[in-house]
Amino acid sequence: MSDSLETRLAAVRRRIALACERAGRSPDEVALLAVSKTFPPQALRQAAELGIRRFGESRTQEIRQKDSELAGLEPEWVLIGHLQTNKAKDAARLVHEVQSLDRWSLAEALDARLRAEGRVIDVLVQVKTSPEPSKFGLEPAELAAFLERMQGLHSMRVKGLMTMAVNSPDESAVRACFRSLRELRDRMQEQGHAGLQRLSMGMSGDFEWAIQEGATEVRIGSAIFGSRQYSD
Repeated sequence: MSDSLETRLAAVRRRIALACERAGRSPDEVALLAVSKTFPPQALRQAAELGIRRFGESRTQEIRQKDSELAGLEPEWVLIGHLQTNKAKDAARLVHEVQSLDRWSLAEALDARLRAEGRVIDVLVQVKTSPEPSKFGLEPAELAAFLERMQGLHSMRVKGLMTMAVNSPDESAVRACFRSLRELRDRMQEQGHAGLQRLSMGMSGDFEWAIQEGATEVRIGSAIFGSRQYSD
């Protein structure tokens, strides 16, 4: 079988369906976000021809470059990387969704820029569930107060939570990260945050485990696009 983007995408969708079946869930419950960071615009065009419209990117600079090269395609850019506060202006102008909202200073900066643009977007709060120093995210104990403060910012609709699991081959350690995010979301809902429905968790190497732990969206890059073609 040829190793084309089409065959890789079909294989990922089959794996999602099988993971959902094992978990007793419907594949309709799990969205696929194609992570296109570091891949060239032509790869995104090919994915768009196969029905992909939402693309996950880590850097506003890369989004800006690709957006100009993909005129007419009208992709929906989803920011999944750590966002510096001084890049809030670009994010407010270009992205359809931010999944890496992880601190109040960023929320304030985004709110100001979004209001200036006259835009309202969906956001997910990134929570740190891994002990690794390299991982970003709000500490779980800080989430309740953060969500309360977010209610005063009307340019962003908080729709759920995002996390990155520990980088480990240990299934139990990885699944523990995903499980803790789901349990945290459930506690927040019990405290009145009913709109907190989405759980973005799981990437190419661990998304099946994430689905078993309740993911509503998985972020898949290399399993769809192949090996990274240039450095981030």
